[in-house]
Amino acid sequence: MTRLVLIFTVFCLTLKTFGQNVGINNTPFDKTTPAKANKDLQVYIYAYQQFVAQNYYPESDFLKGQIVGRLFGGNTTQTSDSLTSMYAEQRAIPFFVYTPKIFDGKAIIRASFEIDWTWGDVNYGVGGNAGSAISADQVNLQTQNLEVEYRPGNGWAINAGLQRMFDTPNDPYRTLFDKFTTTAYRLAYWGTDGVGVSVRKDADLYKIKGGYYKLYENNVELNDDVTLMELSGQYNLSPKWNAGASAYYVRDRSNGKGGISILGQGPASQLATYNGTYRFPLSPDPFHCDVVWLGGFFGRNEDMMLDRWFTTGFVNANLGSITQKAVGETNYKKTVSINGIAANIRSGYRYGQTTGDAITADVVYTSGNKDGISDGKYTGVMTGNTWGSPGGIFIGHGAYLLFPHGNVVNRFMAAVTDLSNVGYGITGGTINVSKDLIPNKLHAKVGGAFGLSNITPAKGGNIIGYEGNAKLSYDLGPFMSIEAHGAYLALGNFYDSPSVNGNKSSRPVNPWTAFTCFKWLIF
Repeated sequence: MTRLVLIFTVFCLTLKTFGQNVGINNTPFDKTTPAKANKDLQVYIYAYQQFVAQNYYPESDFLKGQIVGRLFGGNTTQTSDSLTSMYAEQRAIPFFVYTPKIFDGKAIIRASFEIDWTWGDVNYGVGGNAGSAISADQVNLQTQNLEVEYRPGNGWAINAGLQRMFDTPNDPYRTLFDKFTTTAYRLAYWGTDGVGVSVRKDADLYKIKGGYYKLYENNVELNDDVTLMELSGQYNLSPKWNAGASAYYVRDRSNGKGGISILGQGPASQLATYNGTYRFPLSPDPFHCDVVWLGGFFGRNEDMMLDRWFTTGFVNANLGSITQKAVGETNYKKTVSINGIAANIRSGYRYGQTTGDAITADVVYTSGNKDGISDGKYTGVMTGNTWGSPGGIFIGHGAYLLFPHGNVVNRFMAAVTDLSNVGYGITGGTINVSKDLIPNKLHAKVGGAFGLSNITPAKGGNIIGYEGNAKLSYDLGPFMSIEAHGAYLALGNFYDSPSVNGNKSSRPVNPWTAFTCFKWLIF
């Protein structure tokens, strides 16, 4: 009898609760919360929109859509004191992650795509980075990543397919992007996507990664490919300090075949002048190019919260050779030896309660090359920008015009877009002072940048320029913000040289840019 009374009481309480939660137009499902979310399929979308005004633009009609590379370089960009580029751009990057329960998290497939356009550009066509003119209907979906990850256990992961090809041992899919731009080699050497296989091991005190990527296949039956191999690792010396080392190797047997549209690719291609790397003046004879990068990097308090001081840095040397086979010869003989070095240090002090309250200084040095390759030597730096557009993106420094900025859709341009600075090398840096006017809500920053060319171009000087910039950002919600940016670059006597100023008789007009943007990471 007591048991029946207890059951009846519980039943009545259940009915009362049900009645409170369900109105006349509601169903029991309105207040239902799943015990555990279904995470088989996860979808993330990065949405970005900006409105831009600036005084630089490409002179070539062919390059009025998507444009990458150095101001006054092969992309035909010029500045003006009478013309102002005004436009709006939009980007969406949807990212799909499927983890079927049947494999208990040990197999994952990822796919990400990219849709970019300038408002009002074209319609009813085929091609990326465009498609918002009236009626739209453009075929413009670009595949960014499509890869499978196998996780056999104990911190191991194997990624196969079109994947992120970053110059860091950090997990490219489980690390916030900002960390890639401030640690290891900061994406300055390799910061793009590539197809291949990578294997990584993450442990409590160390991480190690190896990879093999096919940059260009060309004819499948011939030995005319470009291949990248990597091995990098990092060890945590203490809770605050870590150190790492790496080796990268590019084996280029393509003789320039393949590449970006009519620009081609490789050390002797038009892509070099477009991207702002050094273009090797090789003879028409077939060539082989082999480049090895050996380097080390370190970091202290990388996330800025263990104490107030933080720093990261790297040193990286590129070594190798270019060999050529002359007409009538059977063997390749060395034409150019390659030996360059780059170093960077970024340090700062967090004076407030958030990471937005900080003063940061960033200095970079890269060796330059004098007299071309007439002496059989190239002593400058090489990066992935020799093979991709862009292949490396040095964007975590806070500058906008001296060095490239990451807030872009179709136009990625700056005075120095590659560490090599067209082979002349650079000594330069930035300083930034940021403040959270409202903690984690309203952010402000002012910054400056300065650059010197380590080799003086003909009829020019060493001063690349001085930049001033500012930013104001307001967080509308989690991972949603609206921002205003502005920057001005005073060009130096480096641009008195026709060889670097677009073959003009005098120094170009100083560039400036101003834009507002909306960012939203949707998940």
